[in-house]
Amino acid sequence: MEELSTTVSDLAMSVDNVWVLIATCLVMFMQAGFALVEVGFTRAKNAANILMKNLMDFSIGSLMFWMIGYSIMFGEDVGGFMGQIDMFFGPDEVDGLPQITTLMFQTVFAATAATIVSGAMAERTRFGAYLIYSMIITVIIYPISGHWTWGGGWLSEMGFVDFAGSTVVHSVGGWAALVGAALLGPRLGKYVNGKPRAIPGHNLVLGALGVFILWLGWFGFNPGSQLAASGKENAIAISHIFATTNLAAASGAVAAMLLSWMRYKRPSLSVTLNGALAGLVGITAGCAAVSLGSAALIGLISGVVLVFSLEFIERTLKIDDPVGAISVHGVCGAVGTLLVGVFATDGGLLYGGGATLLGVQAVGVFATMGWVLATSFVMFFVIKKTVGLRESQRVEEEGLDIYEHGETVYNVV
Repeated sequence: MEELSTTVSDLAMSVDNVWVLIATCLVMFMQAGFALVEVGFTRAKNAANILMKNLMDFSIGSLMFWMIGYSIMFGEDVGGFMGQIDMFFGPDEVDGLPQITTLMFQTVFAATAATIVSGAMAERTRFGAYLIYSMIITVIIYPISGHWTWGGGWLSEMGFVDFAGSTVVHSVGGWAALVGAALLGPRLGKYVNGKPRAIPGHNLVLGALGVFILWLGWFGFNPGSQLAASGKENAIAISHIFATTNLAAASGAVAAMLLSWMRYKRPSLSVTLNGALAGLVGITAGCAAVSLGSAALIGLISGVVLVFSLEFIERTLKIDDPVGAISVHGVCGAVGTLLVGVFATDGGLLYGGGATLLGVQAVGVFATMGWVLATSFVMFFVIKKTVGLRESQRVEEEGLDIYEHGETVYNVV
């Protein structure tokens, strides 16, 4: 009997392990989605630069997170603030999975947080400066705030709920993007006499393909965060998360389309694509904690918030975000996390739980926001004053591809 029990236990661990690694592959494929969205929403003269940044996000992020970021996020807790630093080290087992599996799964999440910043600062950032801040986000900013929630830190002790990273991953990238884009300044010609001017992306086919890839990848991002697939309970949970993720994306797209149609007299493709992403980001925190109907509502709310956020950031704050990353990831990540306190079937405001969970969610959202805004400001300010953050006017006008990389994506033979 003991032998049989050991065999069953080993089989369950193997199923869980393989599922998490498959989910890891899906999340890694999201890097391609981010790259295509950013390339499609920006101008052709900067396409190689954008692809290079997305490639380096994952490459540098993988190395730095393995070297130090992983231990800061998941190492032995130090005062609830961070994990104990130990180079190339992590706990032997996290959530019942081998350390190497957890390292791989969390690496692709760390790379996601870093790559979000790229879109908001596209078309005018020095490549060298980008490599520096991408590394710092992966090594310091993301792992420390991530430890608070997923590594046994002070937010997890409070009962903060962020199942797959609306705040831990997406808002971290979004708030860093906000600071970076603000200090960097708008692209040349974006504002004429103080009024924003549209700078159309060169290929919305690529942008749309990128969104579909991201939508697919999210089925690894959210369901994969169950971190197990063996047994009836896990199987049902994964199916539920698949459904909530899909419904939120769909309702976010529909809501953004209808609102853009009402406000701009035509249904905007770019806004609708971002609406789907807003729904995905919004549901990520509560995908395992809310009903299917609530998931659709969270997606709808995220899609509506997205449209107004895009307008506010561009017209009122006068911050130039070529792909809408700040609104999609920062704002909708925060909104989605807060809505867990409203719609969670266990402890949510609408399910008789009172305002306790909502209060905890608010603490988590604003603490993470404060941490990222403060550390990102210091990081970008130092980079700006030392190596320089922005390209020269000539390079920006003629394109970063030729000057930074000596090659272009589109070549006529």
